[in-house]
Amino acid sequence: MTVPTAPTAAGSNKIPCTLIPGDGIGPEIVEAVIQVLDAMGTPFAWDVQQGGMAGIAAAGDPLPGATLDSIRRNKLALKGPLTTPVGGGFRSVNVRLREEFQLFANLRPARTLVPGGRFDNIDLILVRENLEGLYVAFEHYIPVGDDPHAVAISSGVNTRDGAKRIIRYAFEHAVSHGRRKVTIVHKANVLKALTGVFLEAGKEIARDYEGRIACDDRIVDACAMQLVLNPWQFDVIVTTNLFGDILSDLIAGLVGGLGAAPGANIGEKAAIFEAVHGSAPDIAGKGIANPTALLLAAGLMLDHVGLAQHAAALRKAIDDVLNRDNVRTGDLGGKASTRDYAQALVRRVTSAL
Repeated sequence: MTVPTAPTAAGSNKIPCTLIPGDGIGPEIVEAVIQVLDAMGTPFAWDVQQGGMAGIAAAGDPLPGATLDSIRRNKLALKGPLTTPVGGGFRSVNVRLREEFQLFANLRPARTLVPGGRFDNIDLILVRENLEGLYVAFEHYIPVGDDPHAVAISSGVNTRDGAKRIIRYAFEHAVSHGRRKVTIVHKANVLKALTGVFLEAGKEIARDYEGRIACDDRIVDACAMQLVLNPWQFDVIVTTNLFGDILSDLIAGLVGGLGAAPGANIGEKAAIFEAVHGSAPDIAGKGIANPTALLLAAGLMLDHVGLAQHAAALRKAIDDVLNRDNVRTGDLGGKASTRDYAQALVRRVTSAL
């Protein structure tokens, strides 16, 4: 299941794409990514829109109507990180975007970028269901006495159709990318209904791929432990919304942290690509943010629109800059600024043309 390629802009060979710089470190890393993509000659026509705190500043809304209209029109977006208030304030813009465009599949690959760490030769793909589970946010409080928040209640929703859709997506992704195994992650020993239906659907779908893709399953807590003890036993992991959010951060830790973690949100009619990490307001404006996760997300976007050679060239440039030129930002053990790192990548992709 793939999203149709974004339409070509009228009168040009460029692909229209909504660009959301975001807030915090978002504008800095987005600028770096655009410099590199432009140096490669990638054919995107950028439609710049705002979201998050920048959306509030520009239009009084963390998700302005103009931004939504742009994504509907272009069916493709590259997004910088957006701040989500903790415990209050406006609802997550990321969740709203996924719901608005029915972006049911969240693809989060993790690959070792800098060899020699505690975990080496990591190459995992996590496929996360993006619309259901506890993230539907059916929440409310029950007051007791003078405490209006004495009891908090949240209900999760998993559907058999939703589970089958994401699990089939994971198997199809495994087939098309030459992977060997899909692991279904659940908590059906306790959440027998909520995640039991996910496991049942997974076993049903797996039968369609017998002889092509191996399949097993794990309880989520056991999976977390085994990812630390022996991550090489896993290949493609497919799981529910909340478990996918948690495990993808764990997997990112195996390859150096969230600075190396890209994400793709895929639906039938649109796709939005992003870094997994947040807006990091504590380092915003200091010029030290690592744009690698968003660069890798741009690589996923290039694959998505059929520019596989560009995607491969971008990933090779990242590998060369990190491991041959030894230009790395602080989170990867180096001293390069965001600007230094972007310029090193520009030199690499330019010399390869």
